[in-house]
Amino acid sequence: MNIIEIKNLTKNYGAARGITDVSFNVQQGEIFGFIGPNGAGKSTTIRTLLSLIYPTSGSATIFGRDCIKFGPEIKKEIGYLPSEVFYYDNMKVIDLLKYSASFYKKDCSKRIIELAEIMNLDLNKKIDDLSYGNKKKVGIVQGLLHSPKLIILDEPTSGLDPLMQQKFFELLEKENKRGATILLSSHILSEVQRLCNRVAIIKEGKIIKVEKISTLQESNHKKFKIQVASKIEDNYFNISGVSALDIKGKIISFLFRGNINFIMKKISEIDITNLWIEEPDLEEIFMHYYVKEE
Repeated sequence: MNIIEIKNLTKNYGAARGITDVSFNVQQGEIFGFIGPNGAGKSTTIRTLLSLIYPTSGSATIFGRDCIKFGPEIKKEIGYLPSEVFYYDNMKVIDLLKYSASFYKKDCSKRIIELAEIMNLDLNKKIDDLSYGNKKKVGIVQGLLHSPKLIILDEPTSGLDPLMQQKFFELLEKENKRGATILLSSHILSEVQRLCNRVAIIKEGKIIKVEKISTLQESNHKKFKIQVASKIEDNYFNISGVSALDIKGKIISFLFRGNINFIMKKISEIDITNLWIEEPDLEEIFMHYYVKEE
């Protein structure tokens, strides 16, 4: 069963870019990744899905019900963390969370304390006194306090330190095991690779691929950076599988996709002083998808 169904969703902002014909489904119990560089249309899609803004055309359903027509009812079962969080500064954290909980017809007080402990959040502090990272934690607790069936997260880890990110991922995995479906928007590939089953890639407001993470990883490139002892011929690495070749003096960098033994043999035949091999970051993988698409 699909918890989210998005069909040809379009939002025009005049000259500014919106989204065009966005379509994908999120299945029940799935952790679905929604990835693209900043400004690609992730937040616009999510806000339209939550009927915070209205589409120009197309449709979206959550729990099989139209997002706009049944918006208020649907939202009771959704936990949402926007990419930017803003609050009433004079309130204490606990008062804000109790106020949020009052919209759901259930007692969330135990859950608030439990989540605050996991996220290491001081409930008695004033919102005004919190760092950006701690405000983000308030948003996480606020989004999960009513044990929602669907969790929608827009760039959730910005502002969280690595230890908190780890705790947050563990919390999401626990929520997912409890039965929650999760839509996670991010521009950080490692987050998506760790958590998600499938992923939709968005570019300039259009979906260019919906793919299983396992397939995405199989077609993954490796990023090579080589420091050579003496300058080599510019066309030495002009070979099959090499892309984004960049030569600056004695530093050569490129992306490689293919048999790793083949490229290592090629490298072993030149005199090198250093070698770095990394997973490419999301932007680089996107460049691969974008170039291929074009």
